[in-house]
Amino acid sequence: MSGKIDFYTNAMSRGRIAHWMLEELGEPYETHWVDYGPPMKSPEYLRINPMGKVPALVHGGSVVTEVPGILTYLAAAYPEKGLIPASPPELAIFYRWMFFVAGPVEQAVTAQSMKWAVSDDNKPMLGFGNMADTLAALETALEAGPWICGGQFTAADVYLGAQLDWGMQFGTIGERDCFKAYVARCRERPALGRANAINEQRIAETKQQPPE
Repeated sequence: MSGKIDFYTNAMSRGRIAHWMLEELGEPYETHWVDYGPPMKSPEYLRINPMGKVPALVHGGSVVTEVPGILTYLAAAYPEKGLIPASPPELAIFYRWMFFVAGPVEQAVTAQSMKWAVSDDNKPMLGFGNMADTLAALETALEAGPWICGGQFTAADVYLGAQLDWGMQFGTIGERDCFKAYVARCRERPALGRANAINEQRIAETKQQPPE
């Protein structure tokens, strides 16, 4: 699929996950760095993302926001890159776990970080159940390996790998042997190394601080 790719991000944001995906994709793209504060809430940027958040992607005039949306869109827009399975059952696995990470995993990590109480009484009301249930499901999903869809590395691995790597580094996701082995495989991806280098250079050049 042709069309210019404009990528709006900040080096201290989840945009780094989408940046990894763009490097895996291997198509030309233009990075627009958006600083926290007034630039991210400017009328110009709010026309792209009314939430005033990054990342955002503009491709051929169409806007995509939210990290799992960006990853899935790019994989589907460029199927020849092999970052999304062509057909079931692997395609079903892809969608299942991409949105499991976007839903239950994100909710479980947020609830734990915010110290929201999850009791046996309210557990049935929550989409993630509790953290233990969520991580056990992920562990089961990764047993076959080496990737979430089996032998094919996909955009779902970009999202899951980034979430597990970040979570274990900062203590929001408990370490498990299968998680560590999976993240180690992700870290070997040259595209991840390139994306990290781009973002670290941006941080060094601007002496940027994380948002308060």
